[in-house]
Amino acid sequence: MNHKHDLPHQKKPTSKPKAVIVGGSIAGVSCAHALIRAGWDVVVMEKSRRPPKGSPAGAGLSLDPLSQELIRSWTGRPELLRDITSPVTIDLNQAINDEKTRKVLARDENFNHRAAHWAALHDHLFSALPPQLFLWGHLFLSFSVSSDTRSVKIKAQVLDTGETTEVDGDLLVAADGCLSLIRNHFLPDVKLRYSGYCAWRGVFDFSEIEDSETVKKVREAYPELGNCLYVDLAPGNHTGLFEIPNKRLNWIWYLNQPEPDLQGNSVTTKVSDDMIQKMYQDAEKIWHPALVQLMRETKEPFINAIYDCDPLERIVWDKVALVGDAAHPTTPHSSRSTNMSILDAAVLARCLEKWGVENLGAALEEYQSIRLPIASKQVLHARRAGRMKQGLMLPDSKPFNPNTATREECKMLPQRSVPFFGHNPLLGSSNLLLAGER
Repeated sequence: MNHKHDLPHQKKPTSKPKAVIVGGSIAGVSCAHALIRAGWDVVVMEKSRRPPKGSPAGAGLSLDPLSQELIRSWTGRPELLRDITSPVTIDLNQAINDEKTRKVLARDENFNHRAAHWAALHDHLFSALPPQLFLWGHLFLSFSVSSDTRSVKIKAQVLDTGETTEVDGDLLVAADGCLSLIRNHFLPDVKLRYSGYCAWRGVFDFSEIEDSETVKKVREAYPELGNCLYVDLAPGNHTGLFEIPNKRLNWIWYLNQPEPDLQGNSVTTKVSDDMIQKMYQDAEKIWHPALVQLMRETKEPFINAIYDCDPLERIVWDKVALVGDAAHPTTPHSSRSTNMSILDAAVLARCLEKWGVENLGAALEEYQSIRLPIASKQVLHARRAGRMKQGLMLPDSKPFNPNTATREECKMLPQRSVPFFGHNPLLGSSNLLLAGER
């Protein structure tokens, strides 16, 4: 809805305000759900030409209890969320030495998360929305706020035709990822910060080889798979391993290295056969043979360059709100990226519902006042956790060595050490809290 032609006395109490969401990833579809429940019309603009249903794209992720609760409330199909996720009740950090012997550094048996594949979670959220909300194959170009600040106009290129189209709304929600063009409009000097390491990632499908020697060896080496997030740490390296539904194992290996030369608008780098073979050879020197064999048999492993961003000063402006990775790019060590995106959507919707479109500025300011301090602390915590696990320099302590670490040094390893792990304010001014764990 475009308000710019409405006069003040022509208020239409029956009309719904309209939000244009740029970006159709998990942050975008979460915002669509939350805003619809708050009484808004939404349009989701996405440059991809079609939904990623059935796509192998992406990797595993971990949903905290609050995210699970919010998703169930949005879709109304709690049994489906259970079907596409696996329990992760144990968070286990262990050191591995040169003899491939491991020792427990930190173990949390009340982790209470659930693991999913990115594509499966996206499809679950997307399928519960009316398909006509989505403008696929629309490349965001620019936006402008009307002179009376009552509406916002978004321009996009229709990729199939090359034509330019415009969409009007009352609110622009930037869910366009860590390389957000909308954030760059307001904060052109804000740049992503390379962490000092990259990550090999892969999803191993064992659905047709459950009885293979590889799977047997992996289950012997990691006996609590299916219920546990395993983090193995060696000096200057760490891995993560957990099971996701449909008989798949998600693994990730972080390696210290200079910043890669990225091409295009992506933090994923192309890999060659030579790079993959070298990765296998290097893995054999560090990791348990069962994990190395798992890596060898994973189809199409890929590399992510790991970035985050210093906390922003603002995440809202007139008619514009940032959500998800556009608002707080983060490293993955605290399992917060997806969870922060989902909570952003919920808080934004609660604030919009509380204040109404006639007080949009107040709604956006309250959204910012709730989410910005929390997300900032979590981003900085994840940054420190990543540097610690990679044995990189820390400002106030010596580099972490998992094989000589003290109990005190290991206290930061569990994800439970993340700020606000156990509680997340949804509406601070009304003291409405939803517990982050039960």
